[in-house]
Amino acid sequence: MIIPKAPKLTDAQLKEILSIVQDFDCSIQVIDGAGQSVYAIVGDERHELMINRLEGLVYVDRVDKIQSPHKLLDIRSGLNNHRVVFGGVELGKQLLLIGGHCTVDPKQPNKFYETADALKEAGVQALRGGVWKPRTNPYSYQGDAKALEILMEASRRTGLPVNAEVMDEEQLDLALDAGVHMLQVGTRNALNYSLLRQIGKKIAGRDTVVLLKRGRHLGPVNEFISAAEYIVTFGNPNVILCPRGTLPGLEGYRNHPDESITPLLKERTWAPVVVDPSHSVGKSTYVEACSMAAVAYGADGLCIESNIDPMGGLGDDPKQAITPEAFARLAKKCRAIWDLRRG
Repeated sequence: MIIPKAPKLTDAQLKEILSIVQDFDCSIQVIDGAGQSVYAIVGDERHELMINRLEGLVYVDRVDKIQSPHKLLDIRSGLNNHRVVFGGVELGKQLLLIGGHCTVDPKQPNKFYETADALKEAGVQALRGGVWKPRTNPYSYQGDAKALEILMEASRRTGLPVNAEVMDEEQLDLALDAGVHMLQVGTRNALNYSLLRQIGKKIAGRDTVVLLKRGRHLGPVNEFISAAEYIVTFGNPNVILCPRGTLPGLEGYRNHPDESITPLLKERTWAPVVVDPSHSVGKSTYVEACSMAAVAYGADGLCIESNIDPMGGLGDDPKQAITPEAFARLAKKCRAIWDLRRG
């Protein structure tokens, strides 16, 4: 990992560095951070002569050797000072709260607009809303692209950025063309490396953020981080890791709550962690406790399903969405825990 003295290398400097690393069968991947670009050495970075030649360049501050399966996400990498900003929140400095429907119902747009207004009053900084839905049963409601228009209209009305899940390249293109601010990769696609690569390529050079959920089947921590690496390697480091419960489920809960892996993630990577308690426990009555636990474990934010009329909602809302009023109470408690943790 090459960290230059200036925020970014000139074209001539990058060409000189490329000529050096290519002598050792390596290449360079440029990662443009918010205030500092770093240059990852792709290949075997243990060549002492290569490192010496790079460190001898007057415009290079240092060369960090990161022998890790996830060089870019590793906490020792040159991106460890990168900060993800979303909804006006710099993650790590303020608790990020995302809320909204499991599924945006194109037949009831006003219900989503009313929920969005109520959640803004409750203190959320971003909206979530399912446009397309991954369903185990092929006969269940799969979503509708018309819902994307409703989601973006809610964003315009409230001034809040939005999160939407994408499951294939067509949906990805539609979401980016519409201006979706945060792309969600759901648990079923957590290891869909082809999709992760496509997302990485298409958000390069944008300020788009990706919320990457953990795989359902007890995805190992390093596997989870490496999945994020697929996205970041194309140049956009705005990736957030999202624990959301795993399988096998715990009796009484929808999944096995996994918010406790947050310290493990923070020990190994600089990436922020936003926990989804709704899918973790799967019942609205447990969401508050799971949310508080997540913040106590060190989460940088929460992504919670909320609806002004949960029983009248689509998808998972009838069983796991909380009302905006309940969200406001939850937010107050979680922010108190956040302040306590930060001293």
